[in-house]
Amino acid sequence: MKITAQIVEKHGLKLEEYENIKKLLEREPNFLELGIFSAMWNEHCSYKSSRVHLKKLPTKGKQVIQGPGENAGVIDIGDNDAIIFKIESHNHPSYIEPYQGAATGVGGILRDVFTMGARPIALLNSIHFGAPEHPKTKSLLNGVVSGIGGYGNCIGIPTVAGETKFNDTYNENILVNAMAVGHAKKDKIFYSKAKGLNKSVVYVGSKTGRDGIHGASMASAEFDENSEEKKPTVQVGDPFTEKLLMEACLELMKDNSIISIQDMGAAGLTSSSVEMASKGALGIELDLDKVPCREENMTPYEIMLSESQERMLIILEDGKEKNAKKIFDKWDLDFVVIGKTTNTNKLTLKFNNRIEGEIPIDALASNAPLYNRKWVKKKIQKTRIDLKKLKKIKIEDALIKILSSPNHSNKSWITNQYDQNVMCDTVQKSGSDASIIRIHNKDKAIAVSVDSSANYCKAYPLVGGKQIVCENWRNLITVGAKPLAITNCLNFGNPENKEIMGEFAECLEGIKEACEFLNYPVVSGNVSFYNGTNKKNIYPTPVIGGVGLIKKLSKPLNHNFKKNNSTVILIGKTFGHLEQSCFLKENYSINEGMPPEVNLLNEKNNGETLLKLIDKKLILSSHDVSNGGLITALSEMSIGSEYGIKIFKPKKLTNLYEYFFGEDQARYIVEIETNNLGKIEKILKENNTYYENIGLTQKEFFEIEKELKISTNDLFKINNEWYKNY
Repeated sequence: MKITAQIVEKHGLKLEEYENIKKLLEREPNFLELGIFSAMWNEHCSYKSSRVHLKKLPTKGKQVIQGPGENAGVIDIGDNDAIIFKIESHNHPSYIEPYQGAATGVGGILRDVFTMGARPIALLNSIHFGAPEHPKTKSLLNGVVSGIGGYGNCIGIPTVAGETKFNDTYNENILVNAMAVGHAKKDKIFYSKAKGLNKSVVYVGSKTGRDGIHGASMASAEFDENSEEKKPTVQVGDPFTEKLLMEACLELMKDNSIISIQDMGAAGLTSSSVEMASKGALGIELDLDKVPCREENMTPYEIMLSESQERMLIILEDGKEKNAKKIFDKWDLDFVVIGKTTNTNKLTLKFNNRIEGEIPIDALASNAPLYNRKWVKKKIQKTRIDLKKLKKIKIEDALIKILSSPNHSNKSWITNQYDQNVMCDTVQKSGSDASIIRIHNKDKAIAVSVDSSANYCKAYPLVGGKQIVCENWRNLITVGAKPLAITNCLNFGNPENKEIMGEFAECLEGIKEACEFLNYPVVSGNVSFYNGTNKKNIYPTPVIGGVGLIKKLSKPLNHNFKKNNSTVILIGKTFGHLEQSCFLKENYSINEGMPPEVNLLNEKNNGETLLKLIDKKLILSSHDVSNGGLITALSEMSIGSEYGIKIFKPKKLTNLYEYFFGEDQARYIVEIETNNLGKIEKILKENNTYYENIGLTQKEFFEIEKELKISTNDLFKINNEWYKNY
């Protein structure tokens, strides 16, 4: 087949990239080779627009065993225990086919974790939908939630935490980000780097079909009005087969058979073989006649680019094939030696006893395009909202509007579809600031949380990037965990647009600054560009997934009030920042101005001081203050509890809207025993930590002196209505 400009473009390659391919090969590629370059050089696999900026992120620390560059990140939690985790996007497939798109997103991220030797112990997700009234939102929400629950529940991994948000920026491009966390022994971690010559390259798992062909390329292009036609590029998942594959791989990992292992994710057999060879500076020769296929007459092009699920590529030590095959036969999975490692530094593809393709590995990997795209800084919109010009609203009515809104309503309709207790190590389920998972048969645990803040990032990407790292950090601290590391999923629009590239560059700078200051390194992640339809891009939406350590697990800490007549303290200073707040958005449809300032010194000091108080067992409950401000956080502490609060009327900040709804950062609410107040005040003062005594817990009512009084039962009903009605 003659390669034309139209064929090149259909493969998602620029004509100048095609010219570069010809130079690297010193000839024209054939159709198979073009498809392979298309898969390896697209944005999803090559990170060609983001690598320049990603290199700036802090990725090292004494807790880090493996940073970015492997299937997932690895951190040390002591006692020869390691936690392996990563987050990835499956945005485009989930918009086209919500159930399978979300399900295979979960399956793919699980393989990234167990391919490194970890048994998965938790799943999380961050899902963003368009406006609730948009005609597609309801079916997309149903499909995605069913897909996440269906896959996780069937494979037997608890889905323990996440976030669900609605905004019209996602009307034509939803976000589905899936995170998996696994536990492994530090001395039994497996990597994807190929080693040794003439070693067996083994295909294991499901058979290869025609589903998912060009899935990675589809994820590296904007949608248009023809997006429905892309349904064939969405993979089909089978969680029961994935369960068998996971158990077979973990069983094989018990001995020393495996040299390297890689899951077949985006770009399938192509990316797995190229990545293994590239990391090991070796060649790989594959006999495509031997690849198990479930459909007849599959071509080399289809075999190499299929993204059929539940498949792995393994390089084995000499003489280990027979025993390994026994294990995979036992689990009723395909096990076929389809090739070998070579010293050619080439990907050599044979079919029907002929060489159908031969490409230097470096041409596909290290010589992939690297763009330092033009970008511009965000023009800052320093609008200040004059509250006097707004229609008067009661504090009670404003709070009700927030608590009954789609983004703040109780999400049990979603979480009830997820099995959160399977494996029996879930100590704290979703619904608090972070979920807690016990390390099996031990008295230590990890805390996990995912967070995003698209409106802050849109208004001022630099501050938005900082804020979302800090919010994630605070969420782990409030449950008593020391934050260790993050994974990120960076969801942005078209990088060829200099304003969008500016949002990306500035968000990354903010993430970098926060991670460095907090000693909170990035160990894995994913970039998802081209999130938009017909030139309309989504808001910049970096999602941060964090993991923290609880060294000794006693009673888990959450944000529900625990006792009657206990003292409630606010740690951190309130300035009353209302721009970009939920108060203005939900009550006045105003989404203007700058996000709240992020003071990293205060973030670190306030968080570390709270951890000291928690370690001394002086805290009954704690909650960070974020979206919706102080009053929303306090109401959330009441809704999940049998106790409410009587809040003292503030003396210092005269504007009650600013005081109660302002979204200033670095703040925590803590409930304490009243007789411990003196002891706690002493520690706060010693650590130069600002605090206020803001109220006392009480039975049945949520109250602000002379301003508001509402029963906690009514608050609960208000917070639970939206999803039920929707």
